[in-house]
Amino acid sequence: MFPQTVFPDTALVDPHGQLVIGGCNTLELAEEYGTPVYILDEATLRARCRSFLQEFQQRYSATTVDYAAKAYINPALARIFQEEGLGLDVVSGGELAIAQSVGFPLEKVTFHGNNKSREELAQAVEHGVGIVAVDSFYELDLLDRIAADARKVQEILIRVSPGVDPHTHVHTTTGILDTKFGFSIQTGHAAEAVRRAVAASNLKLLGLHFHLGSPIFELEPYRLAIDLVLRFAAGLREEGLELEMFSPGGGFAIAYTRDEEPPAIGDYAEAIVSTMTSTCDELGMAQPRLIIEPGRSIIGPAGVALYRIGAIKDIPGVRKYVSVDGGMGDNIRPALYQAVYEVVPAGKMDQDPTEKVTIAGKYCESGDLLASDIMLPEMEAGDVLAIPAVGAYCPSMASNYNLNPRPPIVLVNNGQSRLIRRRESYQDMMLCDVV
Repeated sequence: MFPQTVFPDTALVDPHGQLVIGGCNTLELAEEYGTPVYILDEATLRARCRSFLQEFQQRYSATTVDYAAKAYINPALARIFQEEGLGLDVVSGGELAIAQSVGFPLEKVTFHGNNKSREELAQAVEHGVGIVAVDSFYELDLLDRIAADARKVQEILIRVSPGVDPHTHVHTTTGILDTKFGFSIQTGHAAEAVRRAVAASNLKLLGLHFHLGSPIFELEPYRLAIDLVLRFAAGLREEGLELEMFSPGGGFAIAYTRDEEPPAIGDYAEAIVSTMTSTCDELGMAQPRLIIEPGRSIIGPAGVALYRIGAIKDIPGVRKYVSVDGGMGDNIRPALYQAVYEVVPAGKMDQDPTEKVTIAGKYCESGDLLASDIMLPEMEAGDVLAIPAVGAYCPSMASNYNLNPRPPIVLVNNGQSRLIRRRESYQDMMLCDVV
């Protein structure tokens, strides 16, 4: 059965048993653009942007939605997010440069990251980035000096670590005590950071930020952390903390397999808004502007990767390997996070699965497996496989391992396709080499 819940909104199977996305036949896309190739469905992308705005703002009008660019950003996508009324959350000078390249309003950009360089902070101050989310005492002092040299006052948030476990993968948990991110509330570092920020001559403290991790399939961690951080803030009101802005980050989950059921966007919105407003009322605090930072949950469901099968190795009684022309170079998540994906035969969607296979990549690592022990119809060299829910953290973490070019990215909409990132060439990969 076609796992519609993990595919883009527009995905369907045509009468010939072939997968169609955005009105475009995936086999034809694979032929036109080559494989591996990443397909992004524009309708799904825009619908997710609008859903976040609607679900949060109908519950709390003073909500800003910032797209978390680390999930994946390029100039074409930055324009779409601007058109949909979103801000940007960036974590590097490179992501900021993408925003600048398309004239994205930098006052709607928040600069995150745990070890921003002097050059990145100077870039942010010089070009008028709206908010810097300060992550360390080192950065607090450095940013104050940079702003002073530029004769500016930089608006900031302090990133705190509330010590709440969101029950996700250890490598993507960021809000606990033992993490490289933020100032811990438990150790007293968060309170000291607030005091130093209030006293800084060239910084204006607007509020607090935290991020628990990703993907978070539960609502309770948000409720616990929001309540805890707001009570922490209330305890510092007499020391000059006026909570004008408050951000519980992002981390909203998506379905990667047909069996997963993440909360709806409205469920996240209800949990976050109701907890924030009720806790502020209880503490006698003014309601702050709410900032949320979805990334994966916007672009993840819009993406589908297409691969072409090459070698097939059958080890009787052990395993059958079906190798494709991509792998950990364009999707490292299975190797890094043990991520699990659905895999479907793009040209044989009407055929029943008959054999158990493991989908192997072409990279020289035994761990380069995209999916293990899954059921598919009998596959042959030349067949195309499709893996959904890959819009986030696959292209953004892609590499040139084994000197393989990174794949192109194609935007589809209403039967039309357009290239928004071309396939790299061997020459591209050698551009920075010096002989």
